[in-house]
Amino acid sequence: MLISTIKFVLGFLYDVAFNGILSLVEMNIVPDFLIRHGVRLLQQTRIDLEEKGGVEERQRWYMELVEGLKKRNIAEQTGAANEQHYEVPTEFYDMVLGKNYKYSCCLFSSPTDDLDVAELAMLELYTERAQLKDGQNILELGCGWGSLCLYVANKYPKSKVTAVSNSKTQKDHIMGECVKRGINNLQIVTADINSFTPPQPGTYDRCLSIEMFEHMKNYKELMLRISGWLKPGGLLFVHIFVHKVFAYHFEVQSEDDWMARYFFTGGTMPSDHLLLYFQEQLKIVNHWSVNGNHYALTSEAWLKKMDANKKKVMSIMRDTYGAHQQTKWFVYWRLFFIAVAEMFAWDKGNEWYVSHYLFEKPEA
Repeated sequence: MLISTIKFVLGFLYDVAFNGILSLVEMNIVPDFLIRHGVRLLQQTRIDLEEKGGVEERQRWYMELVEGLKKRNIAEQTGAANEQHYEVPTEFYDMVLGKNYKYSCCLFSSPTDDLDVAELAMLELYTERAQLKDGQNILELGCGWGSLCLYVANKYPKSKVTAVSNSKTQKDHIMGECVKRGINNLQIVTADINSFTPPQPGTYDRCLSIEMFEHMKNYKELMLRISGWLKPGGLLFVHIFVHKVFAYHFEVQSEDDWMARYFFTGGTMPSDHLLLYFQEQLKIVNHWSVNGNHYALTSEAWLKKMDANKKKVMSIMRDTYGAHQQTKWFVYWRLFFIAVAEMFAWDKGNEWYVSHYLFEKPEA
């Protein structure tokens, strides 16, 4: 009882202290070097927490997580994802992303690469690893602002491309780009992945998903459904960010669970090998790792563009969150980009990074 009371009091005092520091950060008076130091401290705390005291306990906990995922909905709190990211005005992403609107990890051949070049490099890598060819029937799950589906539809004009998003704002943006670029082989469907059924189930040669699986829970059911959408011999290509060993839920358990509260509610941090536990219908045929420094450079580039467009971004924050909240949310978005950059730069990009997977639906 005494130990529990002490832990409660210490936890309470920690939360009070953290809120006090966060209040100063929200005023935009804390320099970046201190913010980055604080982010790194939280990352070390996460690593220490996920160690679980040793390999035996960690694996026991891991298998409980795997089994627990099978009992949940495919996705949870999908409305929060819209509110936190995807219904922010498109004009904000004009100020932050590259010209291809790729809101996910890019590929840098050099730290000095332009963001637009890095976007294209990763998009092209997807087409190679997914073994895309002209004339295929292609389905993309979680298309974001359309970077991949637009790229694929343009590169493979004889292919039919269908992409799903849970955001009307994103659909409007993508369809506008189709008109500008003269693309007529791309269909965008707005749907919640929990209830989504593609227009032509069982006919798709390829299914692509870029940084959507991190928003999912029940991978067993999701993979089962994707298997039903693919034709025999069809391939699923997945790009997700991962931790090299740990898998965990983004949950608000204390005041310092800032990412879970404001930017990744209902999300999952997969481990590099998590999806390999869900091969009942789809079988792994290839698996690649992309060093985390590529994501660190991506997020640093977003931050740099945001700072360069501060006046316009502040106006967007005011219109979106209200005049009394504009500074706070300007800081929160900067903090989000800093946190992403610091996380993926940890241990030279070898702790948290990006994984690519190619699964196949066996021939009947």
